[in-house]
Amino acid sequence: MDEDKAAIVDEVIKSRRAVRAFLPDEVPNETIRAILDVARWAPSGSNTQPWKVYVLKGNAKAGLIARLMEVYNDPARSAAETEAYSYYPTTWKSPFLERRRKVGWDLYGLLGIKREDKEGMHAQLGRNFQFFDAPVALIFTMDKSMELGSWLDYGMFLQNIMIAAQSRGISTCPQAAFTKFHRVIAEYLELPEEEGFVCGMSMGYADTERVENHLITERESLENFVIFRE
Repeated sequence: MDEDKAAIVDEVIKSRRAVRAFLPDEVPNETIRAILDVARWAPSGSNTQPWKVYVLKGNAKAGLIARLMEVYNDPARSAAETEAYSYYPTTWKSPFLERRRKVGWDLYGLLGIKREDKEGMHAQLGRNFQFFDAPVALIFTMDKSMELGSWLDYGMFLQNIMIAAQSRGISTCPQAAFTKFHRVIAEYLELPEEEGFVCGMSMGYADTERVENHLITERESLENFVIFRE
């Protein structure tokens, strides 16, 4: 085993985290292309490669943000929107509920948002739809004919993107929050009817001075989820 190579890969994977505040510094298109070029080597069932990526920058990104925030900040219009698919369970159980609550309150705690501060929570959730000020917004889609296996494949593709970006000093935040506004996104991007929304992702250079980027989520020990049988 090449221990030096393993150590580098391990460090890149373990150092990646969801960044929620970015610097305005430009990410060159050639760098984005290099990241996606590496990511496309993700495995997929029968090599179907179900992914499609829209890279938005500048005015294209600003236009989408304006559309999203217009709907998000209108209670009636926001309430009328429905999820593209169920990302989370309809009924939460332990230990998943506790883990979800902890990361949420840990983030709000860093930001000084208290439980009764509904306005603050609304504003922070809205940061998702501004791509946390990242210079690059990625929108991922897939043909609606694809089934569950392709969603598993897509996860490996997304992970490849995040790891390839991290190795280049570029941070990311994968975002399922956009699922509620998939129709807004589809209309803005003029997606064909057969193309379905998967998720969004913010990409850029982390603003290390922002307190929300100090959040480090915990991971369970192997003993809690690994079973060896020999």
